[in-house]
Amino acid sequence: MVFSLLVVSTLPQFVVPELQGLSVAPYQAVIEKVSGDSRIFSGENIRLRCSIPNVRSTWRYQWFRGDDELQESAEYSLWQAKVEHSGKYYCQGVRETVIGTTYTHKSLPVEIDVDGGWAILQVPPYHSLVGETLKVTCRVRGNPKLEEVILYRDDVEVMRQIGSSPHLHLANIALKDQGLYSCRATWDVRRRSHSVVSVATQVSVLEVLTEPVLRVVLSDPLVPANMMRLICHLQYNAHAPAPPLHFYFYKNGYKLATATSENNEVVKQTPGLYSCKARVPQLGLLRWSEPEAFGQVTGTQQRQSPSILPRAPNPLTSIAPGPGLPLPTTAPFTAAWPTTHQSTAGPTDPPSTEEIPQPTDAPLKPIQSVPRPQLPDEIVQPNNQTAPPEVDDMSGDSDLLEPLADLE
Repeated sequence: MVFSLLVVSTLPQFVVPELQGLSVAPYQAVIEKVSGDSRIFSGENIRLRCSIPNVRSTWRYQWFRGDDELQESAEYSLWQAKVEHSGKYYCQGVRETVIGTTYTHKSLPVEIDVDGGWAILQVPPYHSLVGETLKVTCRVRGNPKLEEVILYRDDVEVMRQIGSSPHLHLANIALKDQGLYSCRATWDVRRRSHSVVSVATQVSVLEVLTEPVLRVVLSDPLVPANMMRLICHLQYNAHAPAPPLHFYFYKNGYKLATATSENNEVVKQTPGLYSCKARVPQLGLLRWSEPEAFGQVTGTQQRQSPSILPRAPNPLTSIAPGPGLPLPTTAPFTAAWPTTHQSTAGPTDPPSTEEIPQPTDAPLKPIQSVPRPQLPDEIVQPNNQTAPPEVDDMSGDSDLLEPLADLE
């Protein structure tokens, strides 16, 4: 009797996917600077280290400059660096396994710039934010005692500093302050003046919270057919650890739900003007989106987004006098923005109704209420100014000016 045995191998199902014949592990290497700066003078040194976070396995590390493989080691150093050593550096983990040689994904690049000149403008390695202080350093080869340092943006002088300090600070920067920065340093040696200019370096300035853009999504397979998803798109660029960001959604100026940390909300498909608001309570930041119309919007639905200004004083009232009596005059009501200047004048008491003579034989007309003027849309205050107090609280559950809309 002959028996036949069919063997089916399932090993390929558990093998890590191969990329161009190489097994790639689901990890990415990371480069950190041990010493030195990304911009150095020729002749200076910099030391880099490669690692694979949260992995205990034993790895070897390969180094690359661009596409050129350099060496295999945990650290890579540039000693007495030359200008031709400038470039983007990567590292990658490699080890031997039962299925062959396994590689990690390459690290993000670290760009090294070796300058052969006399001056380097050192800027922050990350982007700057609106309202922050931009701190730069005008380094001069040999560290001479400086007499004057001038900072330029796009070849226009923005700061001049007398003295030996190479550090310059630009306070409360704005979006207009981004551009190409360079510096000029001047010093004296043996009664002779020397002056050098650095190569221009890009400085990026971002808003902490950009203006939201509301998007209405109808074809979402995760929501019922009669519902739609509102998505509030924005960029939140706060430095880590970033404070919590709260989202609010509105229909015709009325809040649809309480505050949420999610940037989307599912609502019923009904015509109206939809908008969203993003708020960072810890930073005092608040931004509104432009209203987005859905369906046929009527005039009664075109209510503006609620204002965050305090309530205006109670509406003024007047009593119509009887026949033959003059109409009492009152000062016109004017809505104004709050200012930091405090008035020294005391409040003016409203006219008392007892001061207006009323005939006994003439009936009184009903009180006529003067409607409160429409306040302007809210304005996002810069970081260095105190924003007007907002009516709704941090949770969004209590809001006098923003009642919840009918969810239908």
